[in-house]
Amino acid sequence: MGWLTPAEWTVIALSLKVSVVAVLVTMPVAYALAWVIARRRFPGRMLLDAAIHLPLVLPPVVTGWLLLLLLGRGGVIGAWLYDRFGITFVFEWTGAAIAAGVMALPLMVRAMRLSIEAVDRRLVEAARTLGASPWRAFATVTLPLSVPGVAAGAMLGFARSLGEFGATITFASNIAGQTRTLPLAIYTGLQVPGSEAAVARLAVMAIVLSLGALLASEWLVRRSVHRSSQGRAHVL
Repeated sequence: MGWLTPAEWTVIALSLKVSVVAVLVTMPVAYALAWVIARRRFPGRMLLDAAIHLPLVLPPVVTGWLLLLLLGRGGVIGAWLYDRFGITFVFEWTGAAIAAGVMALPLMVRAMRLSIEAVDRRLVEAARTLGASPWRAFATVTLPLSVPGVAAGAMLGFARSLGEFGATITFASNIAGQTRTLPLAIYTGLQVPGSEAAVARLAVMAIVLSLGALLASEWLVRRSVHRSSQGRAHVL
C-alpha cells in the first residue's frame, strides 16, 4: 500500500497499538464485570450496570474530563502515580489507550455478558455434581463456552477504540507521533487546506479496519449462539 505516506503509516501503527493495548488491558475487567452482572444478584446491580454503560451516553469530552480529574497530573489518582512512580498518562500514548479502553468497556461488557448468560447453568451444575469446585467449573465450562462472545466483545472494543476521538483529545491531547490516532489525524487534516487526499486515505483505512473488526465480531457472535445451542441440545 505505497499510496500511504510514512507519516500516515505512523498514524495507523499508533492507532493499532493504542487499540490493541486498550482491548488487552480492558478485557479482564470487562469479563469480570460481565460475569458479576450475569451471574450475581445483589443490591445496586442495576446501578453498577448503568455506571458501566455511562460512557455510551455521556459526551466523550465529559469522559475525557473525568479521566483528567482522576488520572491527570493533578488528579486524585494521577498525582499520586506521578509523585510516587513518575507515571503520567496525559500527552502519552498510554493515555490514549486508557481513554479508548474506557469508551470501549460498555460494548465489551455487553457482548461478554450475553455470552455468559447463554451458557446453560445446568452444565455448570453438572460439573459441580461431578465434584468440580466453583473455580474449576468456571474454568472448564463457563469460560470455554463464552470464549466466542469474549472474542466478539474484543473485536467490538477494538473497533470502538479505533474510532475514539472526544475522550482521547481531551485526556491525552493531539500530539503527532504520540497520541494522534486515526480520528485525530483525520480531524487535523480537515483543518489544513489542501489535505483532502490525505484525509481520504486515512478515512478509507479507518473504514477498512473498523469494518473488518465488525465482521469478525458478527461471525464470532453467530458462532457463540451455535455453540450454545449445541450445548443445550447435549444436556437435553
